[in-house]
Amino acid sequence: MTLSVGHITYANCLPWFHCLRQSGFDGTIVDGVPAELNRLLASGKIDICPSSSIEYARHPDDYLILPGHSISSNGPVESVLLFSPGPLTGLNGVPIAITGESATSVALLKVLLKEFIRLDDVLFYVPEDPIEELIAAGVPALLIGDRALKMSAKGQPAENIIDLGALWYHFTNLPFVFALWIVRRGVAQEKGEEVARFVQQLDAARAKAFLSLEEVVKSSSEVSWMGEQRLLNYLSRVSYDLDPLHIEGLTCFYTLLEKHGFIEAAPQLEFIA
Repeated sequence: MTLSVGHITYANCLPWFHCLRQSGFDGTIVDGVPAELNRLLASGKIDICPSSSIEYARHPDDYLILPGHSISSNGPVESVLLFSPGPLTGLNGVPIAITGESATSVALLKVLLKEFIRLDDVLFYVPEDPIEELIAAGVPALLIGDRALKMSAKGQPAENIIDLGALWYHFTNLPFVFALWIVRRGVAQEKGEEVARFVQQLDAARAKAFLSLEEVVKSSSEVSWMGEQRLLNYLSRVSYDLDPLHIEGLTCFYTLLEKHGFIEAAPQLEFIA
């Protein structure tokens, strides 16, 4: 039996997937944005993936967490950005455009605006027009991943760009966990040896990438639009750990999601054996 693994097609997944094949993984890799991979994982069409942290919160009985890995920030993340023509306090009742690519970033923005900015009317919509065009026209909008990185490089005024990782850290002094590596519980039972081997391969791939990160960056496709130094700085800033402080930040997020009614109950974190 072989595993089917989801691959978020954003630059921040490069340290795992650049060296995953070299580290012995011979299963299937399925590309997609976070929301697509969440659906594939939920339907059983893939076995494992770095999935939105809110996907685990919504369906904890379906998944187990792989230890030691996440996509997190300890302050600015650079790729989860709210573009706003004015201060956050002016967004009460103002619809915010989103792409629909990520559930976690939308939930994070809801929590930040309700819990810390004290807004009571937070609205979102998925527009027909490209969000980049709306941002250029002064419409408040949330962008994530590579699209956020590209848009922030286009010369938007700095005061109009709010980094959600930085905002979360400002209010909580904790890391924010955007994505967890999760596996379907049935897969963990049926393919236990393969899952255990994959965890080792994931450890090895990440370690190998960071031992030669400059070479990884030079050979990546992302360097064509980011440039070597910016991509290197970005990957060095992302936190790929899942240590006790990350877990505290994740638990805080889940508690606030429950408080504001975005999930029924904050889940217990369950890891594969």
